[in-house]
Amino acid sequence: MLNNQRTVLLIDDNDVDLKINSKLIKISNLFDEIVVCQSAEEGLTYLNQHLSDVQKLPDFILLDIQMPDMDGFDFLEYYKKLPKRLTEKCLIAMLSSTLDFGDIKKAEASQHVVKLLKKPLHAEELQVLLKKYFTV
Repeated sequence: MLNNQRTVLLIDDNDVDLKINSKLIKISNLFDEIVVCQSAEEGLTYLNQHLSDVQKLPDFILLDIQMPDMDGFDFLEYYKKLPKRLTEKCLIAMLSSTLDFGDIKKAEASQHVVKLLKKPLHAEELQVLLKKYFTV
């Protein structure tokens, strides 16, 4: 049954957003495990540390765009260099508090990003998105 476990990696520098989104994900029962990272660097470190343990790798990443030091698009530049066993099975939705047209275009241009979601996250919107890609 372990193969049916679904993990989400939540990357956001904002503590309030992390708490709200974690709570929403927990209540919605869309994932079995939530891994929380407070920066893009921390997210990449988590992925690199668990590359050899497929069960620890996320199936889905919720990635904030606007973060200090390394933003969501910088994260994607590193992410696309990771092994295909991760990048081919893991989907990414980017999160933004402002739906800037440039960000929308940039997110849509990435082969790894399935959608740009507006903050705050809504369980129904996330569920609809996941149903497209997973058996929910």
